[in-house]
Amino acid sequence: MNHIYKQLYREKIVPSLTEKFGYKNPHQLPKIVKIQVNRGLGLAAQNKTILQKSVEELRVITGQQPIITRAKKSIAGFKIREEMELGLTVTLRKEKMYSFLERLINLVLPRVRDFRGLDDSAFDRFGNYNFGIVEQLVFPEISYNMIDQSRGYNISIVTTAKTPAEGYALLNEFGFPFKKSTQG
Repeated sequence: MNHIYKQLYREKIVPSLTEKFGYKNPHQLPKIVKIQVNRGLGLAAQNKTILQKSVEELRVITGQQPIITRAKKSIAGFKIREEMELGLTVTLRKEKMYSFLERLINLVLPRVRDFRGLDDSAFDRFGNYNFGIVEQLVFPEISYNMIDQSRGYNISIVTTAKTPAEGYALLNEFGFPFKKSTQG
């Protein structure tokens, strides 16, 4: 299956980035490697029904079974013991990644209340982008009856870009709705 965003990358984004940054080798071009969707539950993960509902929500949203993350060490001040369940994570690659990216840009982000664009300063020094979504209802797969409490997600888009400017240019070409930018 050839995905429309994969085709967009090959036909439109590659020539545009090559022209903008003057790449000599096609392997220098930045591309999206994976998208990671995380939800930290903290001590609420000890409640099995909350944990199961979160697992089900994340599976419906991403189309993939999430991994339950556990504490690496005990922290008495936070009442956390080693190996305690604390959150969920899903790593999307290839077709599922492009499918999620398309739904994120075209369906989810426009449904966020009071949305004025993504912050273009949330790139790390390697050109990866991180942002949060405050509530799960913005995903069309989640119905209001399914949720008991509003919980958000952290979404990390990992790229092969070397600088934040390259990462910004790549995601901007994909159609990410950034606020009117100060970058490149």
